[in-house]
Amino acid sequence: MIFAAGLGTRLGELGRDTPKALIEIAGQTMLERTARALVAAGADRIVVNVHHHSERIERFLGGRDLGAEIVLSVEPERPLETGGGLLQARRLFRGDRPILLHNVDVITDAGLGAMVAAHRRSGALATLAVNERETARYLLFDDIGLFGREDRRHGIRVESRRPRGGARTFAFAGIHVISPDLLDLITERGVFPIMDVYLRLAGEGQAIAPWLLAGGRWLEIGNAERLAAARVLLERPGSG
Repeated sequence: MIFAAGLGTRLGELGRDTPKALIEIAGQTMLERTARALVAAGADRIVVNVHHHSERIERFLGGRDLGAEIVLSVEPERPLETGGGLLQARRLFRGDRPILLHNVDVITDAGLGAMVAAHRRSGALATLAVNERETARYLLFDDIGLFGREDRRHGIRVESRRPRGGARTFAFAGIHVISPDLLDLITERGVFPIMDVYLRLAGEGQAIAPWLLAGGRWLEIGNAERLAAARVLLERPGSG
């Protein structure tokens, strides 16, 4: 699933006129780039949640073969965030394979197929891609898995259970894998982030594992400055 329903407000005028998913970098929209990364990881059916300029995204997808069946989950009234969007789209998933979730504004050359394989081996309910970078918000992991989060900008630390063993802090990288069973455990409703679900389930004893993105490229196109930097990096000769 590709999360593409955001309003793109931090991109300013560009975000108002163009859905973030259709902004181009190095001649390729972020939606196409993300879809091809999921296909390379083994996806043959991709759900895309949409809200802002949804008709433009539908037209774009209608004219392209991205290597997988593409299904839209339209959120007509307002974006439902990652948790609400996933819950609304649950009827569109098929089979019992792990579900790879990817924010449309994240670009990485990490091997996501390896992440899915690691999730299968671990037996965790969810696996979150994380990295070691400076940010205002961190996730807290111990020997069992996720147990809390920390917002250093606002001085907030939340623990859903007591840590066991050594604690580590990582930044969430906007990519995650869930087991289909997790869909039946979502009790939240309305507009909510999936991280709230993960933290609640971690407090209930479910294993939410980290997967470290070590090395390689990772970019998050959250605002106009990051978009400009990504274009400089990816549009230079030989960047790939």
